[in-house]
Amino acid sequence: MKIAIYPGTFDPITYGHIDVIRKSLNIFDKIIVATTDNSNKNYHFSIEDRISIINNSLFKDLKFNKNKIKIISFDNLTINLCKKYKASTIIRGLRAVSDFEYEFQLAGMNKKLNSKIETMFLMSDIENQIISSKFVKEIANLGGNIDRFVTKSTAKVLKNNL
Repeated sequence: MKIAIYPGTFDPITYGHIDVIRKSLNIFDKIIVATTDNSNKNYHFSIEDRISIINNSLFKDLKFNKNKIKIISFDNLTINLCKKYKASTIIRGLRAVSDFEYEFQLAGMNKKLNSKIETMFLMSDIENQIISSKFVKEIANLGGNIDRFVTKSTAKVLKNNL
């Protein structure tokens, strides 16, 4: 079974993230969507809320197969997750060229930490490449329509929590 880890903050999950998950499912048998609970970051949503939002987006709104996706939280190195879940690949999403330098360095460090783990970069579809969680929160906060950027349940949670 080919398993991959897709780590991120997902604060909140967007259609850009979902595109990467969908594409990953065409390559891997199982995807572990791992939302980080790094105490150095300031999150809009708690880890419990982010897990709930991801679950509702993927399984309630979009009807993804629960047998092919596992949603977890983590607060350690991604390569440790790979070992725990027997994943050979880390999935990273790219939106723009500006993302690449950071992602390239991160992939290199992960490779140094565990040479058996590969990093695969996937891009979301063109219409979703500009979406970021930060912009979605800002648009929602200013009363804008975010329906094209997030699933129905995520939009509802955002509108109710600003």
